[in-house]
Amino acid sequence: MNAAVQAGQLRRIGLTGGIGSGKSTVAALLRDCGAAVIDSDALAHTLTAPGGAALPAIAARFGSDVIGHDGAMDRARMREKVFADPATRQALEGILHPMIAQATQRAAEAAPEGQPIVFDVPLLVESRQWPGRVQRVLVVDCRETTQIARVMARSGWTAEAVQRVLAQQASRQARRAAADAVLFNDDLPLDELRTQVQQLWTLWFGNPRRP
Repeated sequence: MNAAVQAGQLRRIGLTGGIGSGKSTVAALLRDCGAAVIDSDALAHTLTAPGGAALPAIAARFGSDVIGHDGAMDRARMREKVFADPATRQALEGILHPMIAQATQRAAEAAPEGQPIVFDVPLLVESRQWPGRVQRVLVVDCRETTQIARVMARSGWTAEAVQRVLAQQASRQARRAAADAVLFNDDLPLDELRTQVQQLWTLWFGNPRRP
């Protein structure tokens, strides 16, 4: 997908995958190899946590009922609004995405010189800005039935709720088409997944850091 990168200049990797794909596990394995992992979802949570910088704009746009009793954005209520109206989703993204972009840039600038940076971005393929900001795209993939089962087990969601999220995300085919590398994480033991991550790291960056 991306233009050739001269030897020694590869540094910025975009990591993505659908809900329940195991992307967070791969991010942790990449961190073990030596990457600085910048998690856009975690930044979004910070922006919408009590006292978060995005809360005034969110409350002004959507009403105070989307702010919970704890002072954070009520994610369940906002999720329902987003699913019910595509324009609501676009408006929320219009508030959050520029703030997330600024926060990720600050985090990248704070990383030690030469350290590989992995941007963990669930909606990387859906975004217009991200493909131009990274040099390689790594996709974590698995079957949709596996995604549904994993999210139901970890979050207690219904299958229908998971499918609604999947419908809002890029298809497996679209993510794979955008990928420079794909890790198929379906019924894969953790040790084998770790080995595949380390092999990819060695291909792109040389030998991984040892604990």
